[in-house]
Amino acid sequence: WFLSHRLLLAMGTPAESLPMADAYLKVIFLAMPLLYAFAFITAALRGAGDARTPFRFLLLAVLMDIAFNPLLIFGVGPFPELGIAGAAWATFFSQGLALAGLMLYLRNKRHMLWLGRKDIGLLKIDTVILKALVVKGVPMGLQMILISLAMIMMISMVNGYGVETASAYGAAMQLWTYVQMPAMAIGAACSTMAAQNVGAGLWPRVEATARTGVLFNFLLTGALIAPIILFDRSTLALFLPAASEALEIGRHLNHIAVWSFLFFGVNFVLSGVVRSTGAVLPPLLILAIGMWGIRVPFALWLQPRFGADAIWWSFPVSALCSMLMIMAYYRWGNWRKATILDKPAQATPAEVPATPPSPVADPDVELER
Repeated sequence: WFLSHRLLLAMGTPAESLPMADAYLKVIFLAMPLLYAFAFITAALRGAGDARTPFRFLLLAVLMDIAFNPLLIFGVGPFPELGIAGAAWATFFSQGLALAGLMLYLRNKRHMLWLGRKDIGLLKIDTVILKALVVKGVPMGLQMILISLAMIMMISMVNGYGVETASAYGAAMQLWTYVQMPAMAIGAACSTMAAQNVGAGLWPRVEATARTGVLFNFLLTGALIAPIILFDRSTLALFLPAASEALEIGRHLNHIAVWSFLFFGVNFVLSGVVRSTGAVLPPLLILAIGMWGIRVPFALWLQPRFGADAIWWSFPVSALCSMLMIMAYYRWGNWRKATILDKPAQATPAEVPATPPSPVADPDVELER
């Protein structure tokens, strides 16, 4: 938070947009704990078999975010005009309200995941589970680090083309946040459902979960991409002046890059299914290749010839390659043999003697004799 200004300078942020970018970044940093807490609780709910409650509160957060964005950016009615920082404040308020509502829901329902004062004694460390969390969780955390670093790299390249291009890219990223939400939600749900069916040994259901998840990804993500393409001016005008050069740049880059989220969604769904068995390293490797082996080099090496278009085309190219790699691993990989926790050692039954013991004599029979 304190180094946000220096980070933006290191990324080559244009001087004209530096104050606005700094204000936006500071607010986003404030919203991060709320985002992480919300993600943690909703993931726990899905793991417990409740996928409806996370969806409802996620939908609430998205709708509030959509409503707050124009109000806080342009200062509609009693709301202050905050400019680009208003988009960050919209995220802050929507996530905070959704998280508070979710916590109240769990408390009022006396949900099994709600820990009150009487449950403090349950907070004990289980070394077996802790080891599994570290071994399986670190690669998943590295995935987010790789994504974040690649995003910083892309922003640094975009900033080299001036404030108009940077503004267009920032507005497009705001739209992309909503476009990728269905894929992320479907992927998380598929991972939970697949894990439950893996535990039950119902592998046909695992396959059906993956197929259904991919289908719904195309339907829902496509339903969001279509209006962004068909009504490109109107959607970008929510974040950019209607007659600006940045809006035209945003239209151009969206026509190239936004449909790559269809491929991203397939990758997210299949990666979630694969990780449900505990196979976390292959999705990490595929992501690393897609981001740092394809996207970043593609954008860097082709910029001298194609300019900013090389950056925009790097998104569909890398997303398509990542999708093909995860599809190949899903089809032919050994992820079905992976485990999350080590199986407990089973007790060895006592050896049965080869000769059965002699029957015990009945004393009553002996007396009669």
